Amino acid sequence: MEVYAGNFADPFVVAVGNTFYAYATNGPLGNVQTLRSVDLKEWEPVGDALPTLPAWTTPGRVWAPEVVAHGPHRYLMYYTSADPVTGHQAVGVAEATSPEGPYIDKSLSPLISQADEGGSIDASPFGSWLYWKNDGNAIGADTWIYAQRLSDDGLALTGPSYRLIKQDLPWEGALVEAPYVLERNGLFHLFYSANAFDRADYAVGHAVAPTPTGPFTKSGDPILSGPGGPGHNMVLSTPAGDYFVYHAWDPTQVGTDPRGRTMHITQLTWNGDRPTVRE
Repeated sequence: MEVYAGNFADPFVVAVGNTFYAYATNGPLGNVQTLRSVDLKEWEPVGDALPTLPAWTTPGRVWAPEVVAHGPHRYLMYYTSADPVTGHQAVGVAEATSPEGPYIDKSLSPLISQADEGGSIDASPFGSWLYWKNDGNAIGADTWIYAQRLSDDGLALTGPSYRLIKQDLPWEGALVEAPYVLERNGLFHLFYSANAFDRADYAVGHAVAPTPTGPFTKSGDPILSGPGGPGHNMVLSTPAGDYFVYHAWDPTQVGTDPRGRTMHITQLTWNGDRPTVRE
């Protein structure tokens, strides 16, 4: 169900007390568009959670923010921007004392920048791990979902990185991206998007593993697809159940809709270890 009709791509929602905050790729509200709700249905604009960008980024090219609470009055935002030094996308991290921001990134360089693999995008934190995608499709190479441990303060990576999955199913086209991981009953569920974001073929896939670093086994066909090219999801767990948050185009104007990609929220249910999205 569409819950916000404005341009709000790559949505991510966090709950803070009885209030929900949603963040999205740059658009009319700023570098990191931010909304607030008390019921997940009606949303009001808050503004820009990342109003000031570090020097390594590119204004107007700030994408896919994800926020995690990292202790009392400390929030971390992982986001993507274009790095003018390498000419590729890279991942940064910013801090704030409030979920609304302002988030501040004091770094002089990106947290992740795999320039030799096409760049790095779509960072997603899960516990002590960070997941992301190398932007191989930008240079005609494979795209991999990576995982690596975060430092205790969440501002650096530590230890080895792990390659988890790449595009190898027909429906995935040239890429996989937008990882999101959750743990359920001792198993680790990886949701991801694949194919081209501006086409109706864009869809959400699912894989499962016994550990945060795999080995992940894909479920096969997409768990969410449709004429609006739905994708870039996350899962919001609440006392009332799990909700699937994602974006989609107007089905009649995929890739050209002047509203852009709008935010949708629907129920997520489980049949054993298989998730089902109620469209």
